[in-house]
Amino acid sequence: MSLKKSIVLIIIILLVDQISKVYIKTHFTLHESIEVFSWFKIYFIENEGMAWGTRISDIIPSVSDRIAKTCLTVFRVIAIFGIGYWLFSATKKQSSKILIFAIALIFAGALGNIIDSVFYGVLFNDSINQVATFIPEQGGYDTLLHGKVVDMLYFPIYKGYLPEWIPKYGGKFFTFFEPVFNVADMAISTGFLMLIVFNKRAFSKYD
Repeated sequence: MSLKKSIVLIIIILLVDQISKVYIKTHFTLHESIEVFSWFKIYFIENEGMAWGTRISDIIPSVSDRIAKTCLTVFRVIAIFGIGYWLFSATKKQSSKILIFAIALIFAGALGNIIDSVFYGVLFNDSINQVATFIPEQGGYDTLLHGKVVDMLYFPIYKGYLPEWIPKYGGKFFTFFEPVFNVADMAISTGFLMLIVFNKRAFSKYD
């Protein structure tokens, strides 16, 4: 798989990711949802932190949310350069198609969420009790590097109380699958899953 094909794949994923996010942001209020099927909903939330909404301040309480957000965004920007170099190196060495495809997915997903984190704070006003406006006259809801990642894909495939015989969690209300995510998250997860499942084939030609 050539670098040119990888770039085309990245652009397609970025377009789908950003178009879906901008549409949700400019047509939904925060926490508004639409049921597509009983097991699939479009549910608009915003994520300020890492995966599944985790914040650095949850792990290191002494760090303020704002400083933690800045550090996380800067780290993501630095990481994307590393992933980009990995992709360039893999294509130059003519590594396996699986490896290059997986890296391209991870790169596209990471870049998609970085765009939210870096720019969305200045490009949109907030979505609390209102539909956000793109480039509002009064300014965005925050500054550069402090944007929130837009999530909207929700798959509550099962909701109910777990059987009493299950240790620790028996009798408790349980939802599967509870996290809300976006197209960029799907690309990252798929890329990592490919590297795990097809590990030997992915790295067979990689030096």
